[in-house]
Amino acid sequence: MKISTKGRYGLRVLIDLAERNTSEERETLRAISERQQITVKYLEQIMVPLLHAGYVRSYRGHSGGYVLSKASSEIYVGDVIRTMEGSLAPVSCLEANVDACPMANECPTRSLWEGLEKIIAAYLDQITVADLVDHTVAEYELVRIQENRA
Repeated sequence: MKISTKGRYGLRVLIDLAERNTSEERETLRAISERQQITVKYLEQIMVPLLHAGYVRSYRGHSGGYVLSKASSEIYVGDVIRTMEGSLAPVSCLEANVDACPMANECPTRSLWEGLEKIIAAYLDQITVADLVDHTVAEYELVRIQENRA
């Protein structure tokens, strides 16, 4: 699985808004663009799924802009990546919208990919945007996984 710029930038936009959300001041695309070094045109595309998913709210007019629509502690990274990318599956045969693989019932690697998908989801689903703002991402989970291997 490779996270595209759309997924990475979507997450960066939410972190940017969370860092400034304490003042309830609305952030313009131009301001976010300058801070994140993402073109306004691309930010417009990124904001659409974030708006539809209910992570951000937009305001029009002279004092318009964007704010988070919920607390950053309620926005989980796994959900954001799914919103932006569509799936956390490491291989296409696990994605729901792909035709079933003719080897699905006898594939010797399917359980491997299903396990990897569960680990990815479990890790991303425990981290919130607030954790990223506070730099408290739980690296201990990776250590725990490595210890279980030993």
